[in-house]
Amino acid sequence: MEILRETYSLYGFTPLDTPVIESSEVLLAKGGGETEKQIYRFQKGDADLSLRFDLTVPLAKYVALHYNDLTFPFRRFQIGKVYRGERAQRGRFREFYQADIDVIGDGKLSILNEAEIPAIIYKTFSALGLQRFLIRVNNRKILNGFYALLNLAERSQDIMRTVDKLDKIGPEKVEAILTGDLGVSREQAMEILSFISINGENQAVLSQLEKWQGRNETFDQGLAELKTVVKYLGGFGVPAENFAVDLTIARGLDYYTGTVYETALLDHPEIGSVCSGGRYDNLAEYYTDKQLPGVGISIGLTRLFYVLGEQGMLNPELPTAPADVLILPMTEDLSAAIAFATELRENGIRSQLHCEEKKFKQKISYADKLGIPYVVFLGEDEIREGVAACKDLATGEQTKLDPKATIYRIKAGLDARNRGFVIKG
Repeated sequence: MEILRETYSLYGFTPLDTPVIESSEVLLAKGGGETEKQIYRFQKGDADLSLRFDLTVPLAKYVALHYNDLTFPFRRFQIGKVYRGERAQRGRFREFYQADIDVIGDGKLSILNEAEIPAIIYKTFSALGLQRFLIRVNNRKILNGFYALLNLAERSQDIMRTVDKLDKIGPEKVEAILTGDLGVSREQAMEILSFISINGENQAVLSQLEKWQGRNETFDQGLAELKTVVKYLGGFGVPAENFAVDLTIARGLDYYTGTVYETALLDHPEIGSVCSGGRYDNLAEYYTDKQLPGVGISIGLTRLFYVLGEQGMLNPELPTAPADVLILPMTEDLSAAIAFATELRENGIRSQLHCEEKKFKQKISYADKLGIPYVVFLGEDEIREGVAACKDLATGEQTKLDPKATIYRIKAGLDARNRGFVIKG
């Protein structure tokens, strides 16, 4: 979470927290249907209340409520718990963390924000230690325009839902559903399958899309936007191997209106998308008449780290101890130990005093079980000599140095330990 906070802050996002409990009317304004089945809803007096099921609806309410106080474009990140009435099972949780970023514009929002999002995804996952991941990008206007020029606009939502199953059921079954259940002609079905099977390098995909150019205004606008996103990726520091234009990506069929994103781990396709989102035309249309377009992404943190843990991809060598140093006073007078603990903390070293009446071996065992890397002993000899006896529990190396030198040694050791990544990419 700290890595996410640091990364999002690099791009000028401000942290925001929103209420966990909302009016059911507010939460259901956009959702309804499936959302209503999943939310935890309860009555308190006359109030009809629910637990938030995502971080987007509370953001919409916040922006609508504080419109006059905010400076646009408003860039916020939020890492918080959300609640869904799922049947608890492997990889599915009733309470879980999401990490979201969104950029909200006032009336308009530059396409540059949509080009920057993949850079933020790349930076975030790279900082966590992942290397083999792919950010897949499409534009909903290309899809909407394509189905409109085939005279299938009214059936486009159902068609896209079917196309979304391509990886799971294969092209033959997709074609059967299109021509059977959805009443699409065989010629139209073949053109749809031809369209979504376009792949290759990004520029090659964009070039192939040009054969449909000039036949639908929405399609042309989407293609121009996608070209802009691809154009600026290199400048934003995203390597070509981590980014691909993928025409099968649709995302939230009724919600997103422009660029859409999905991120997959190449060695673990079974996990599905680990970060997704896109551009939407009006964040708060249910709460204000102001036009507030935006673009955002969300990471399902709990599910992601649950699966990474299962796959043995979390780095066990990273420090997870609650303290960096355990101080063991060896004298009745605790003044020297308290003074040294204070000095350590002033230098940013997390320190804990262990003053319980336990045997020495039990105290060392305490540090060992918690993974505290350093133990400092302060006895009469050390106090008299003005030094601290410091032991590295991992190596067994012990030194007797003055407080400043001890602090320097501990800091250097902590820096070395913290150089690893959270995820073993």
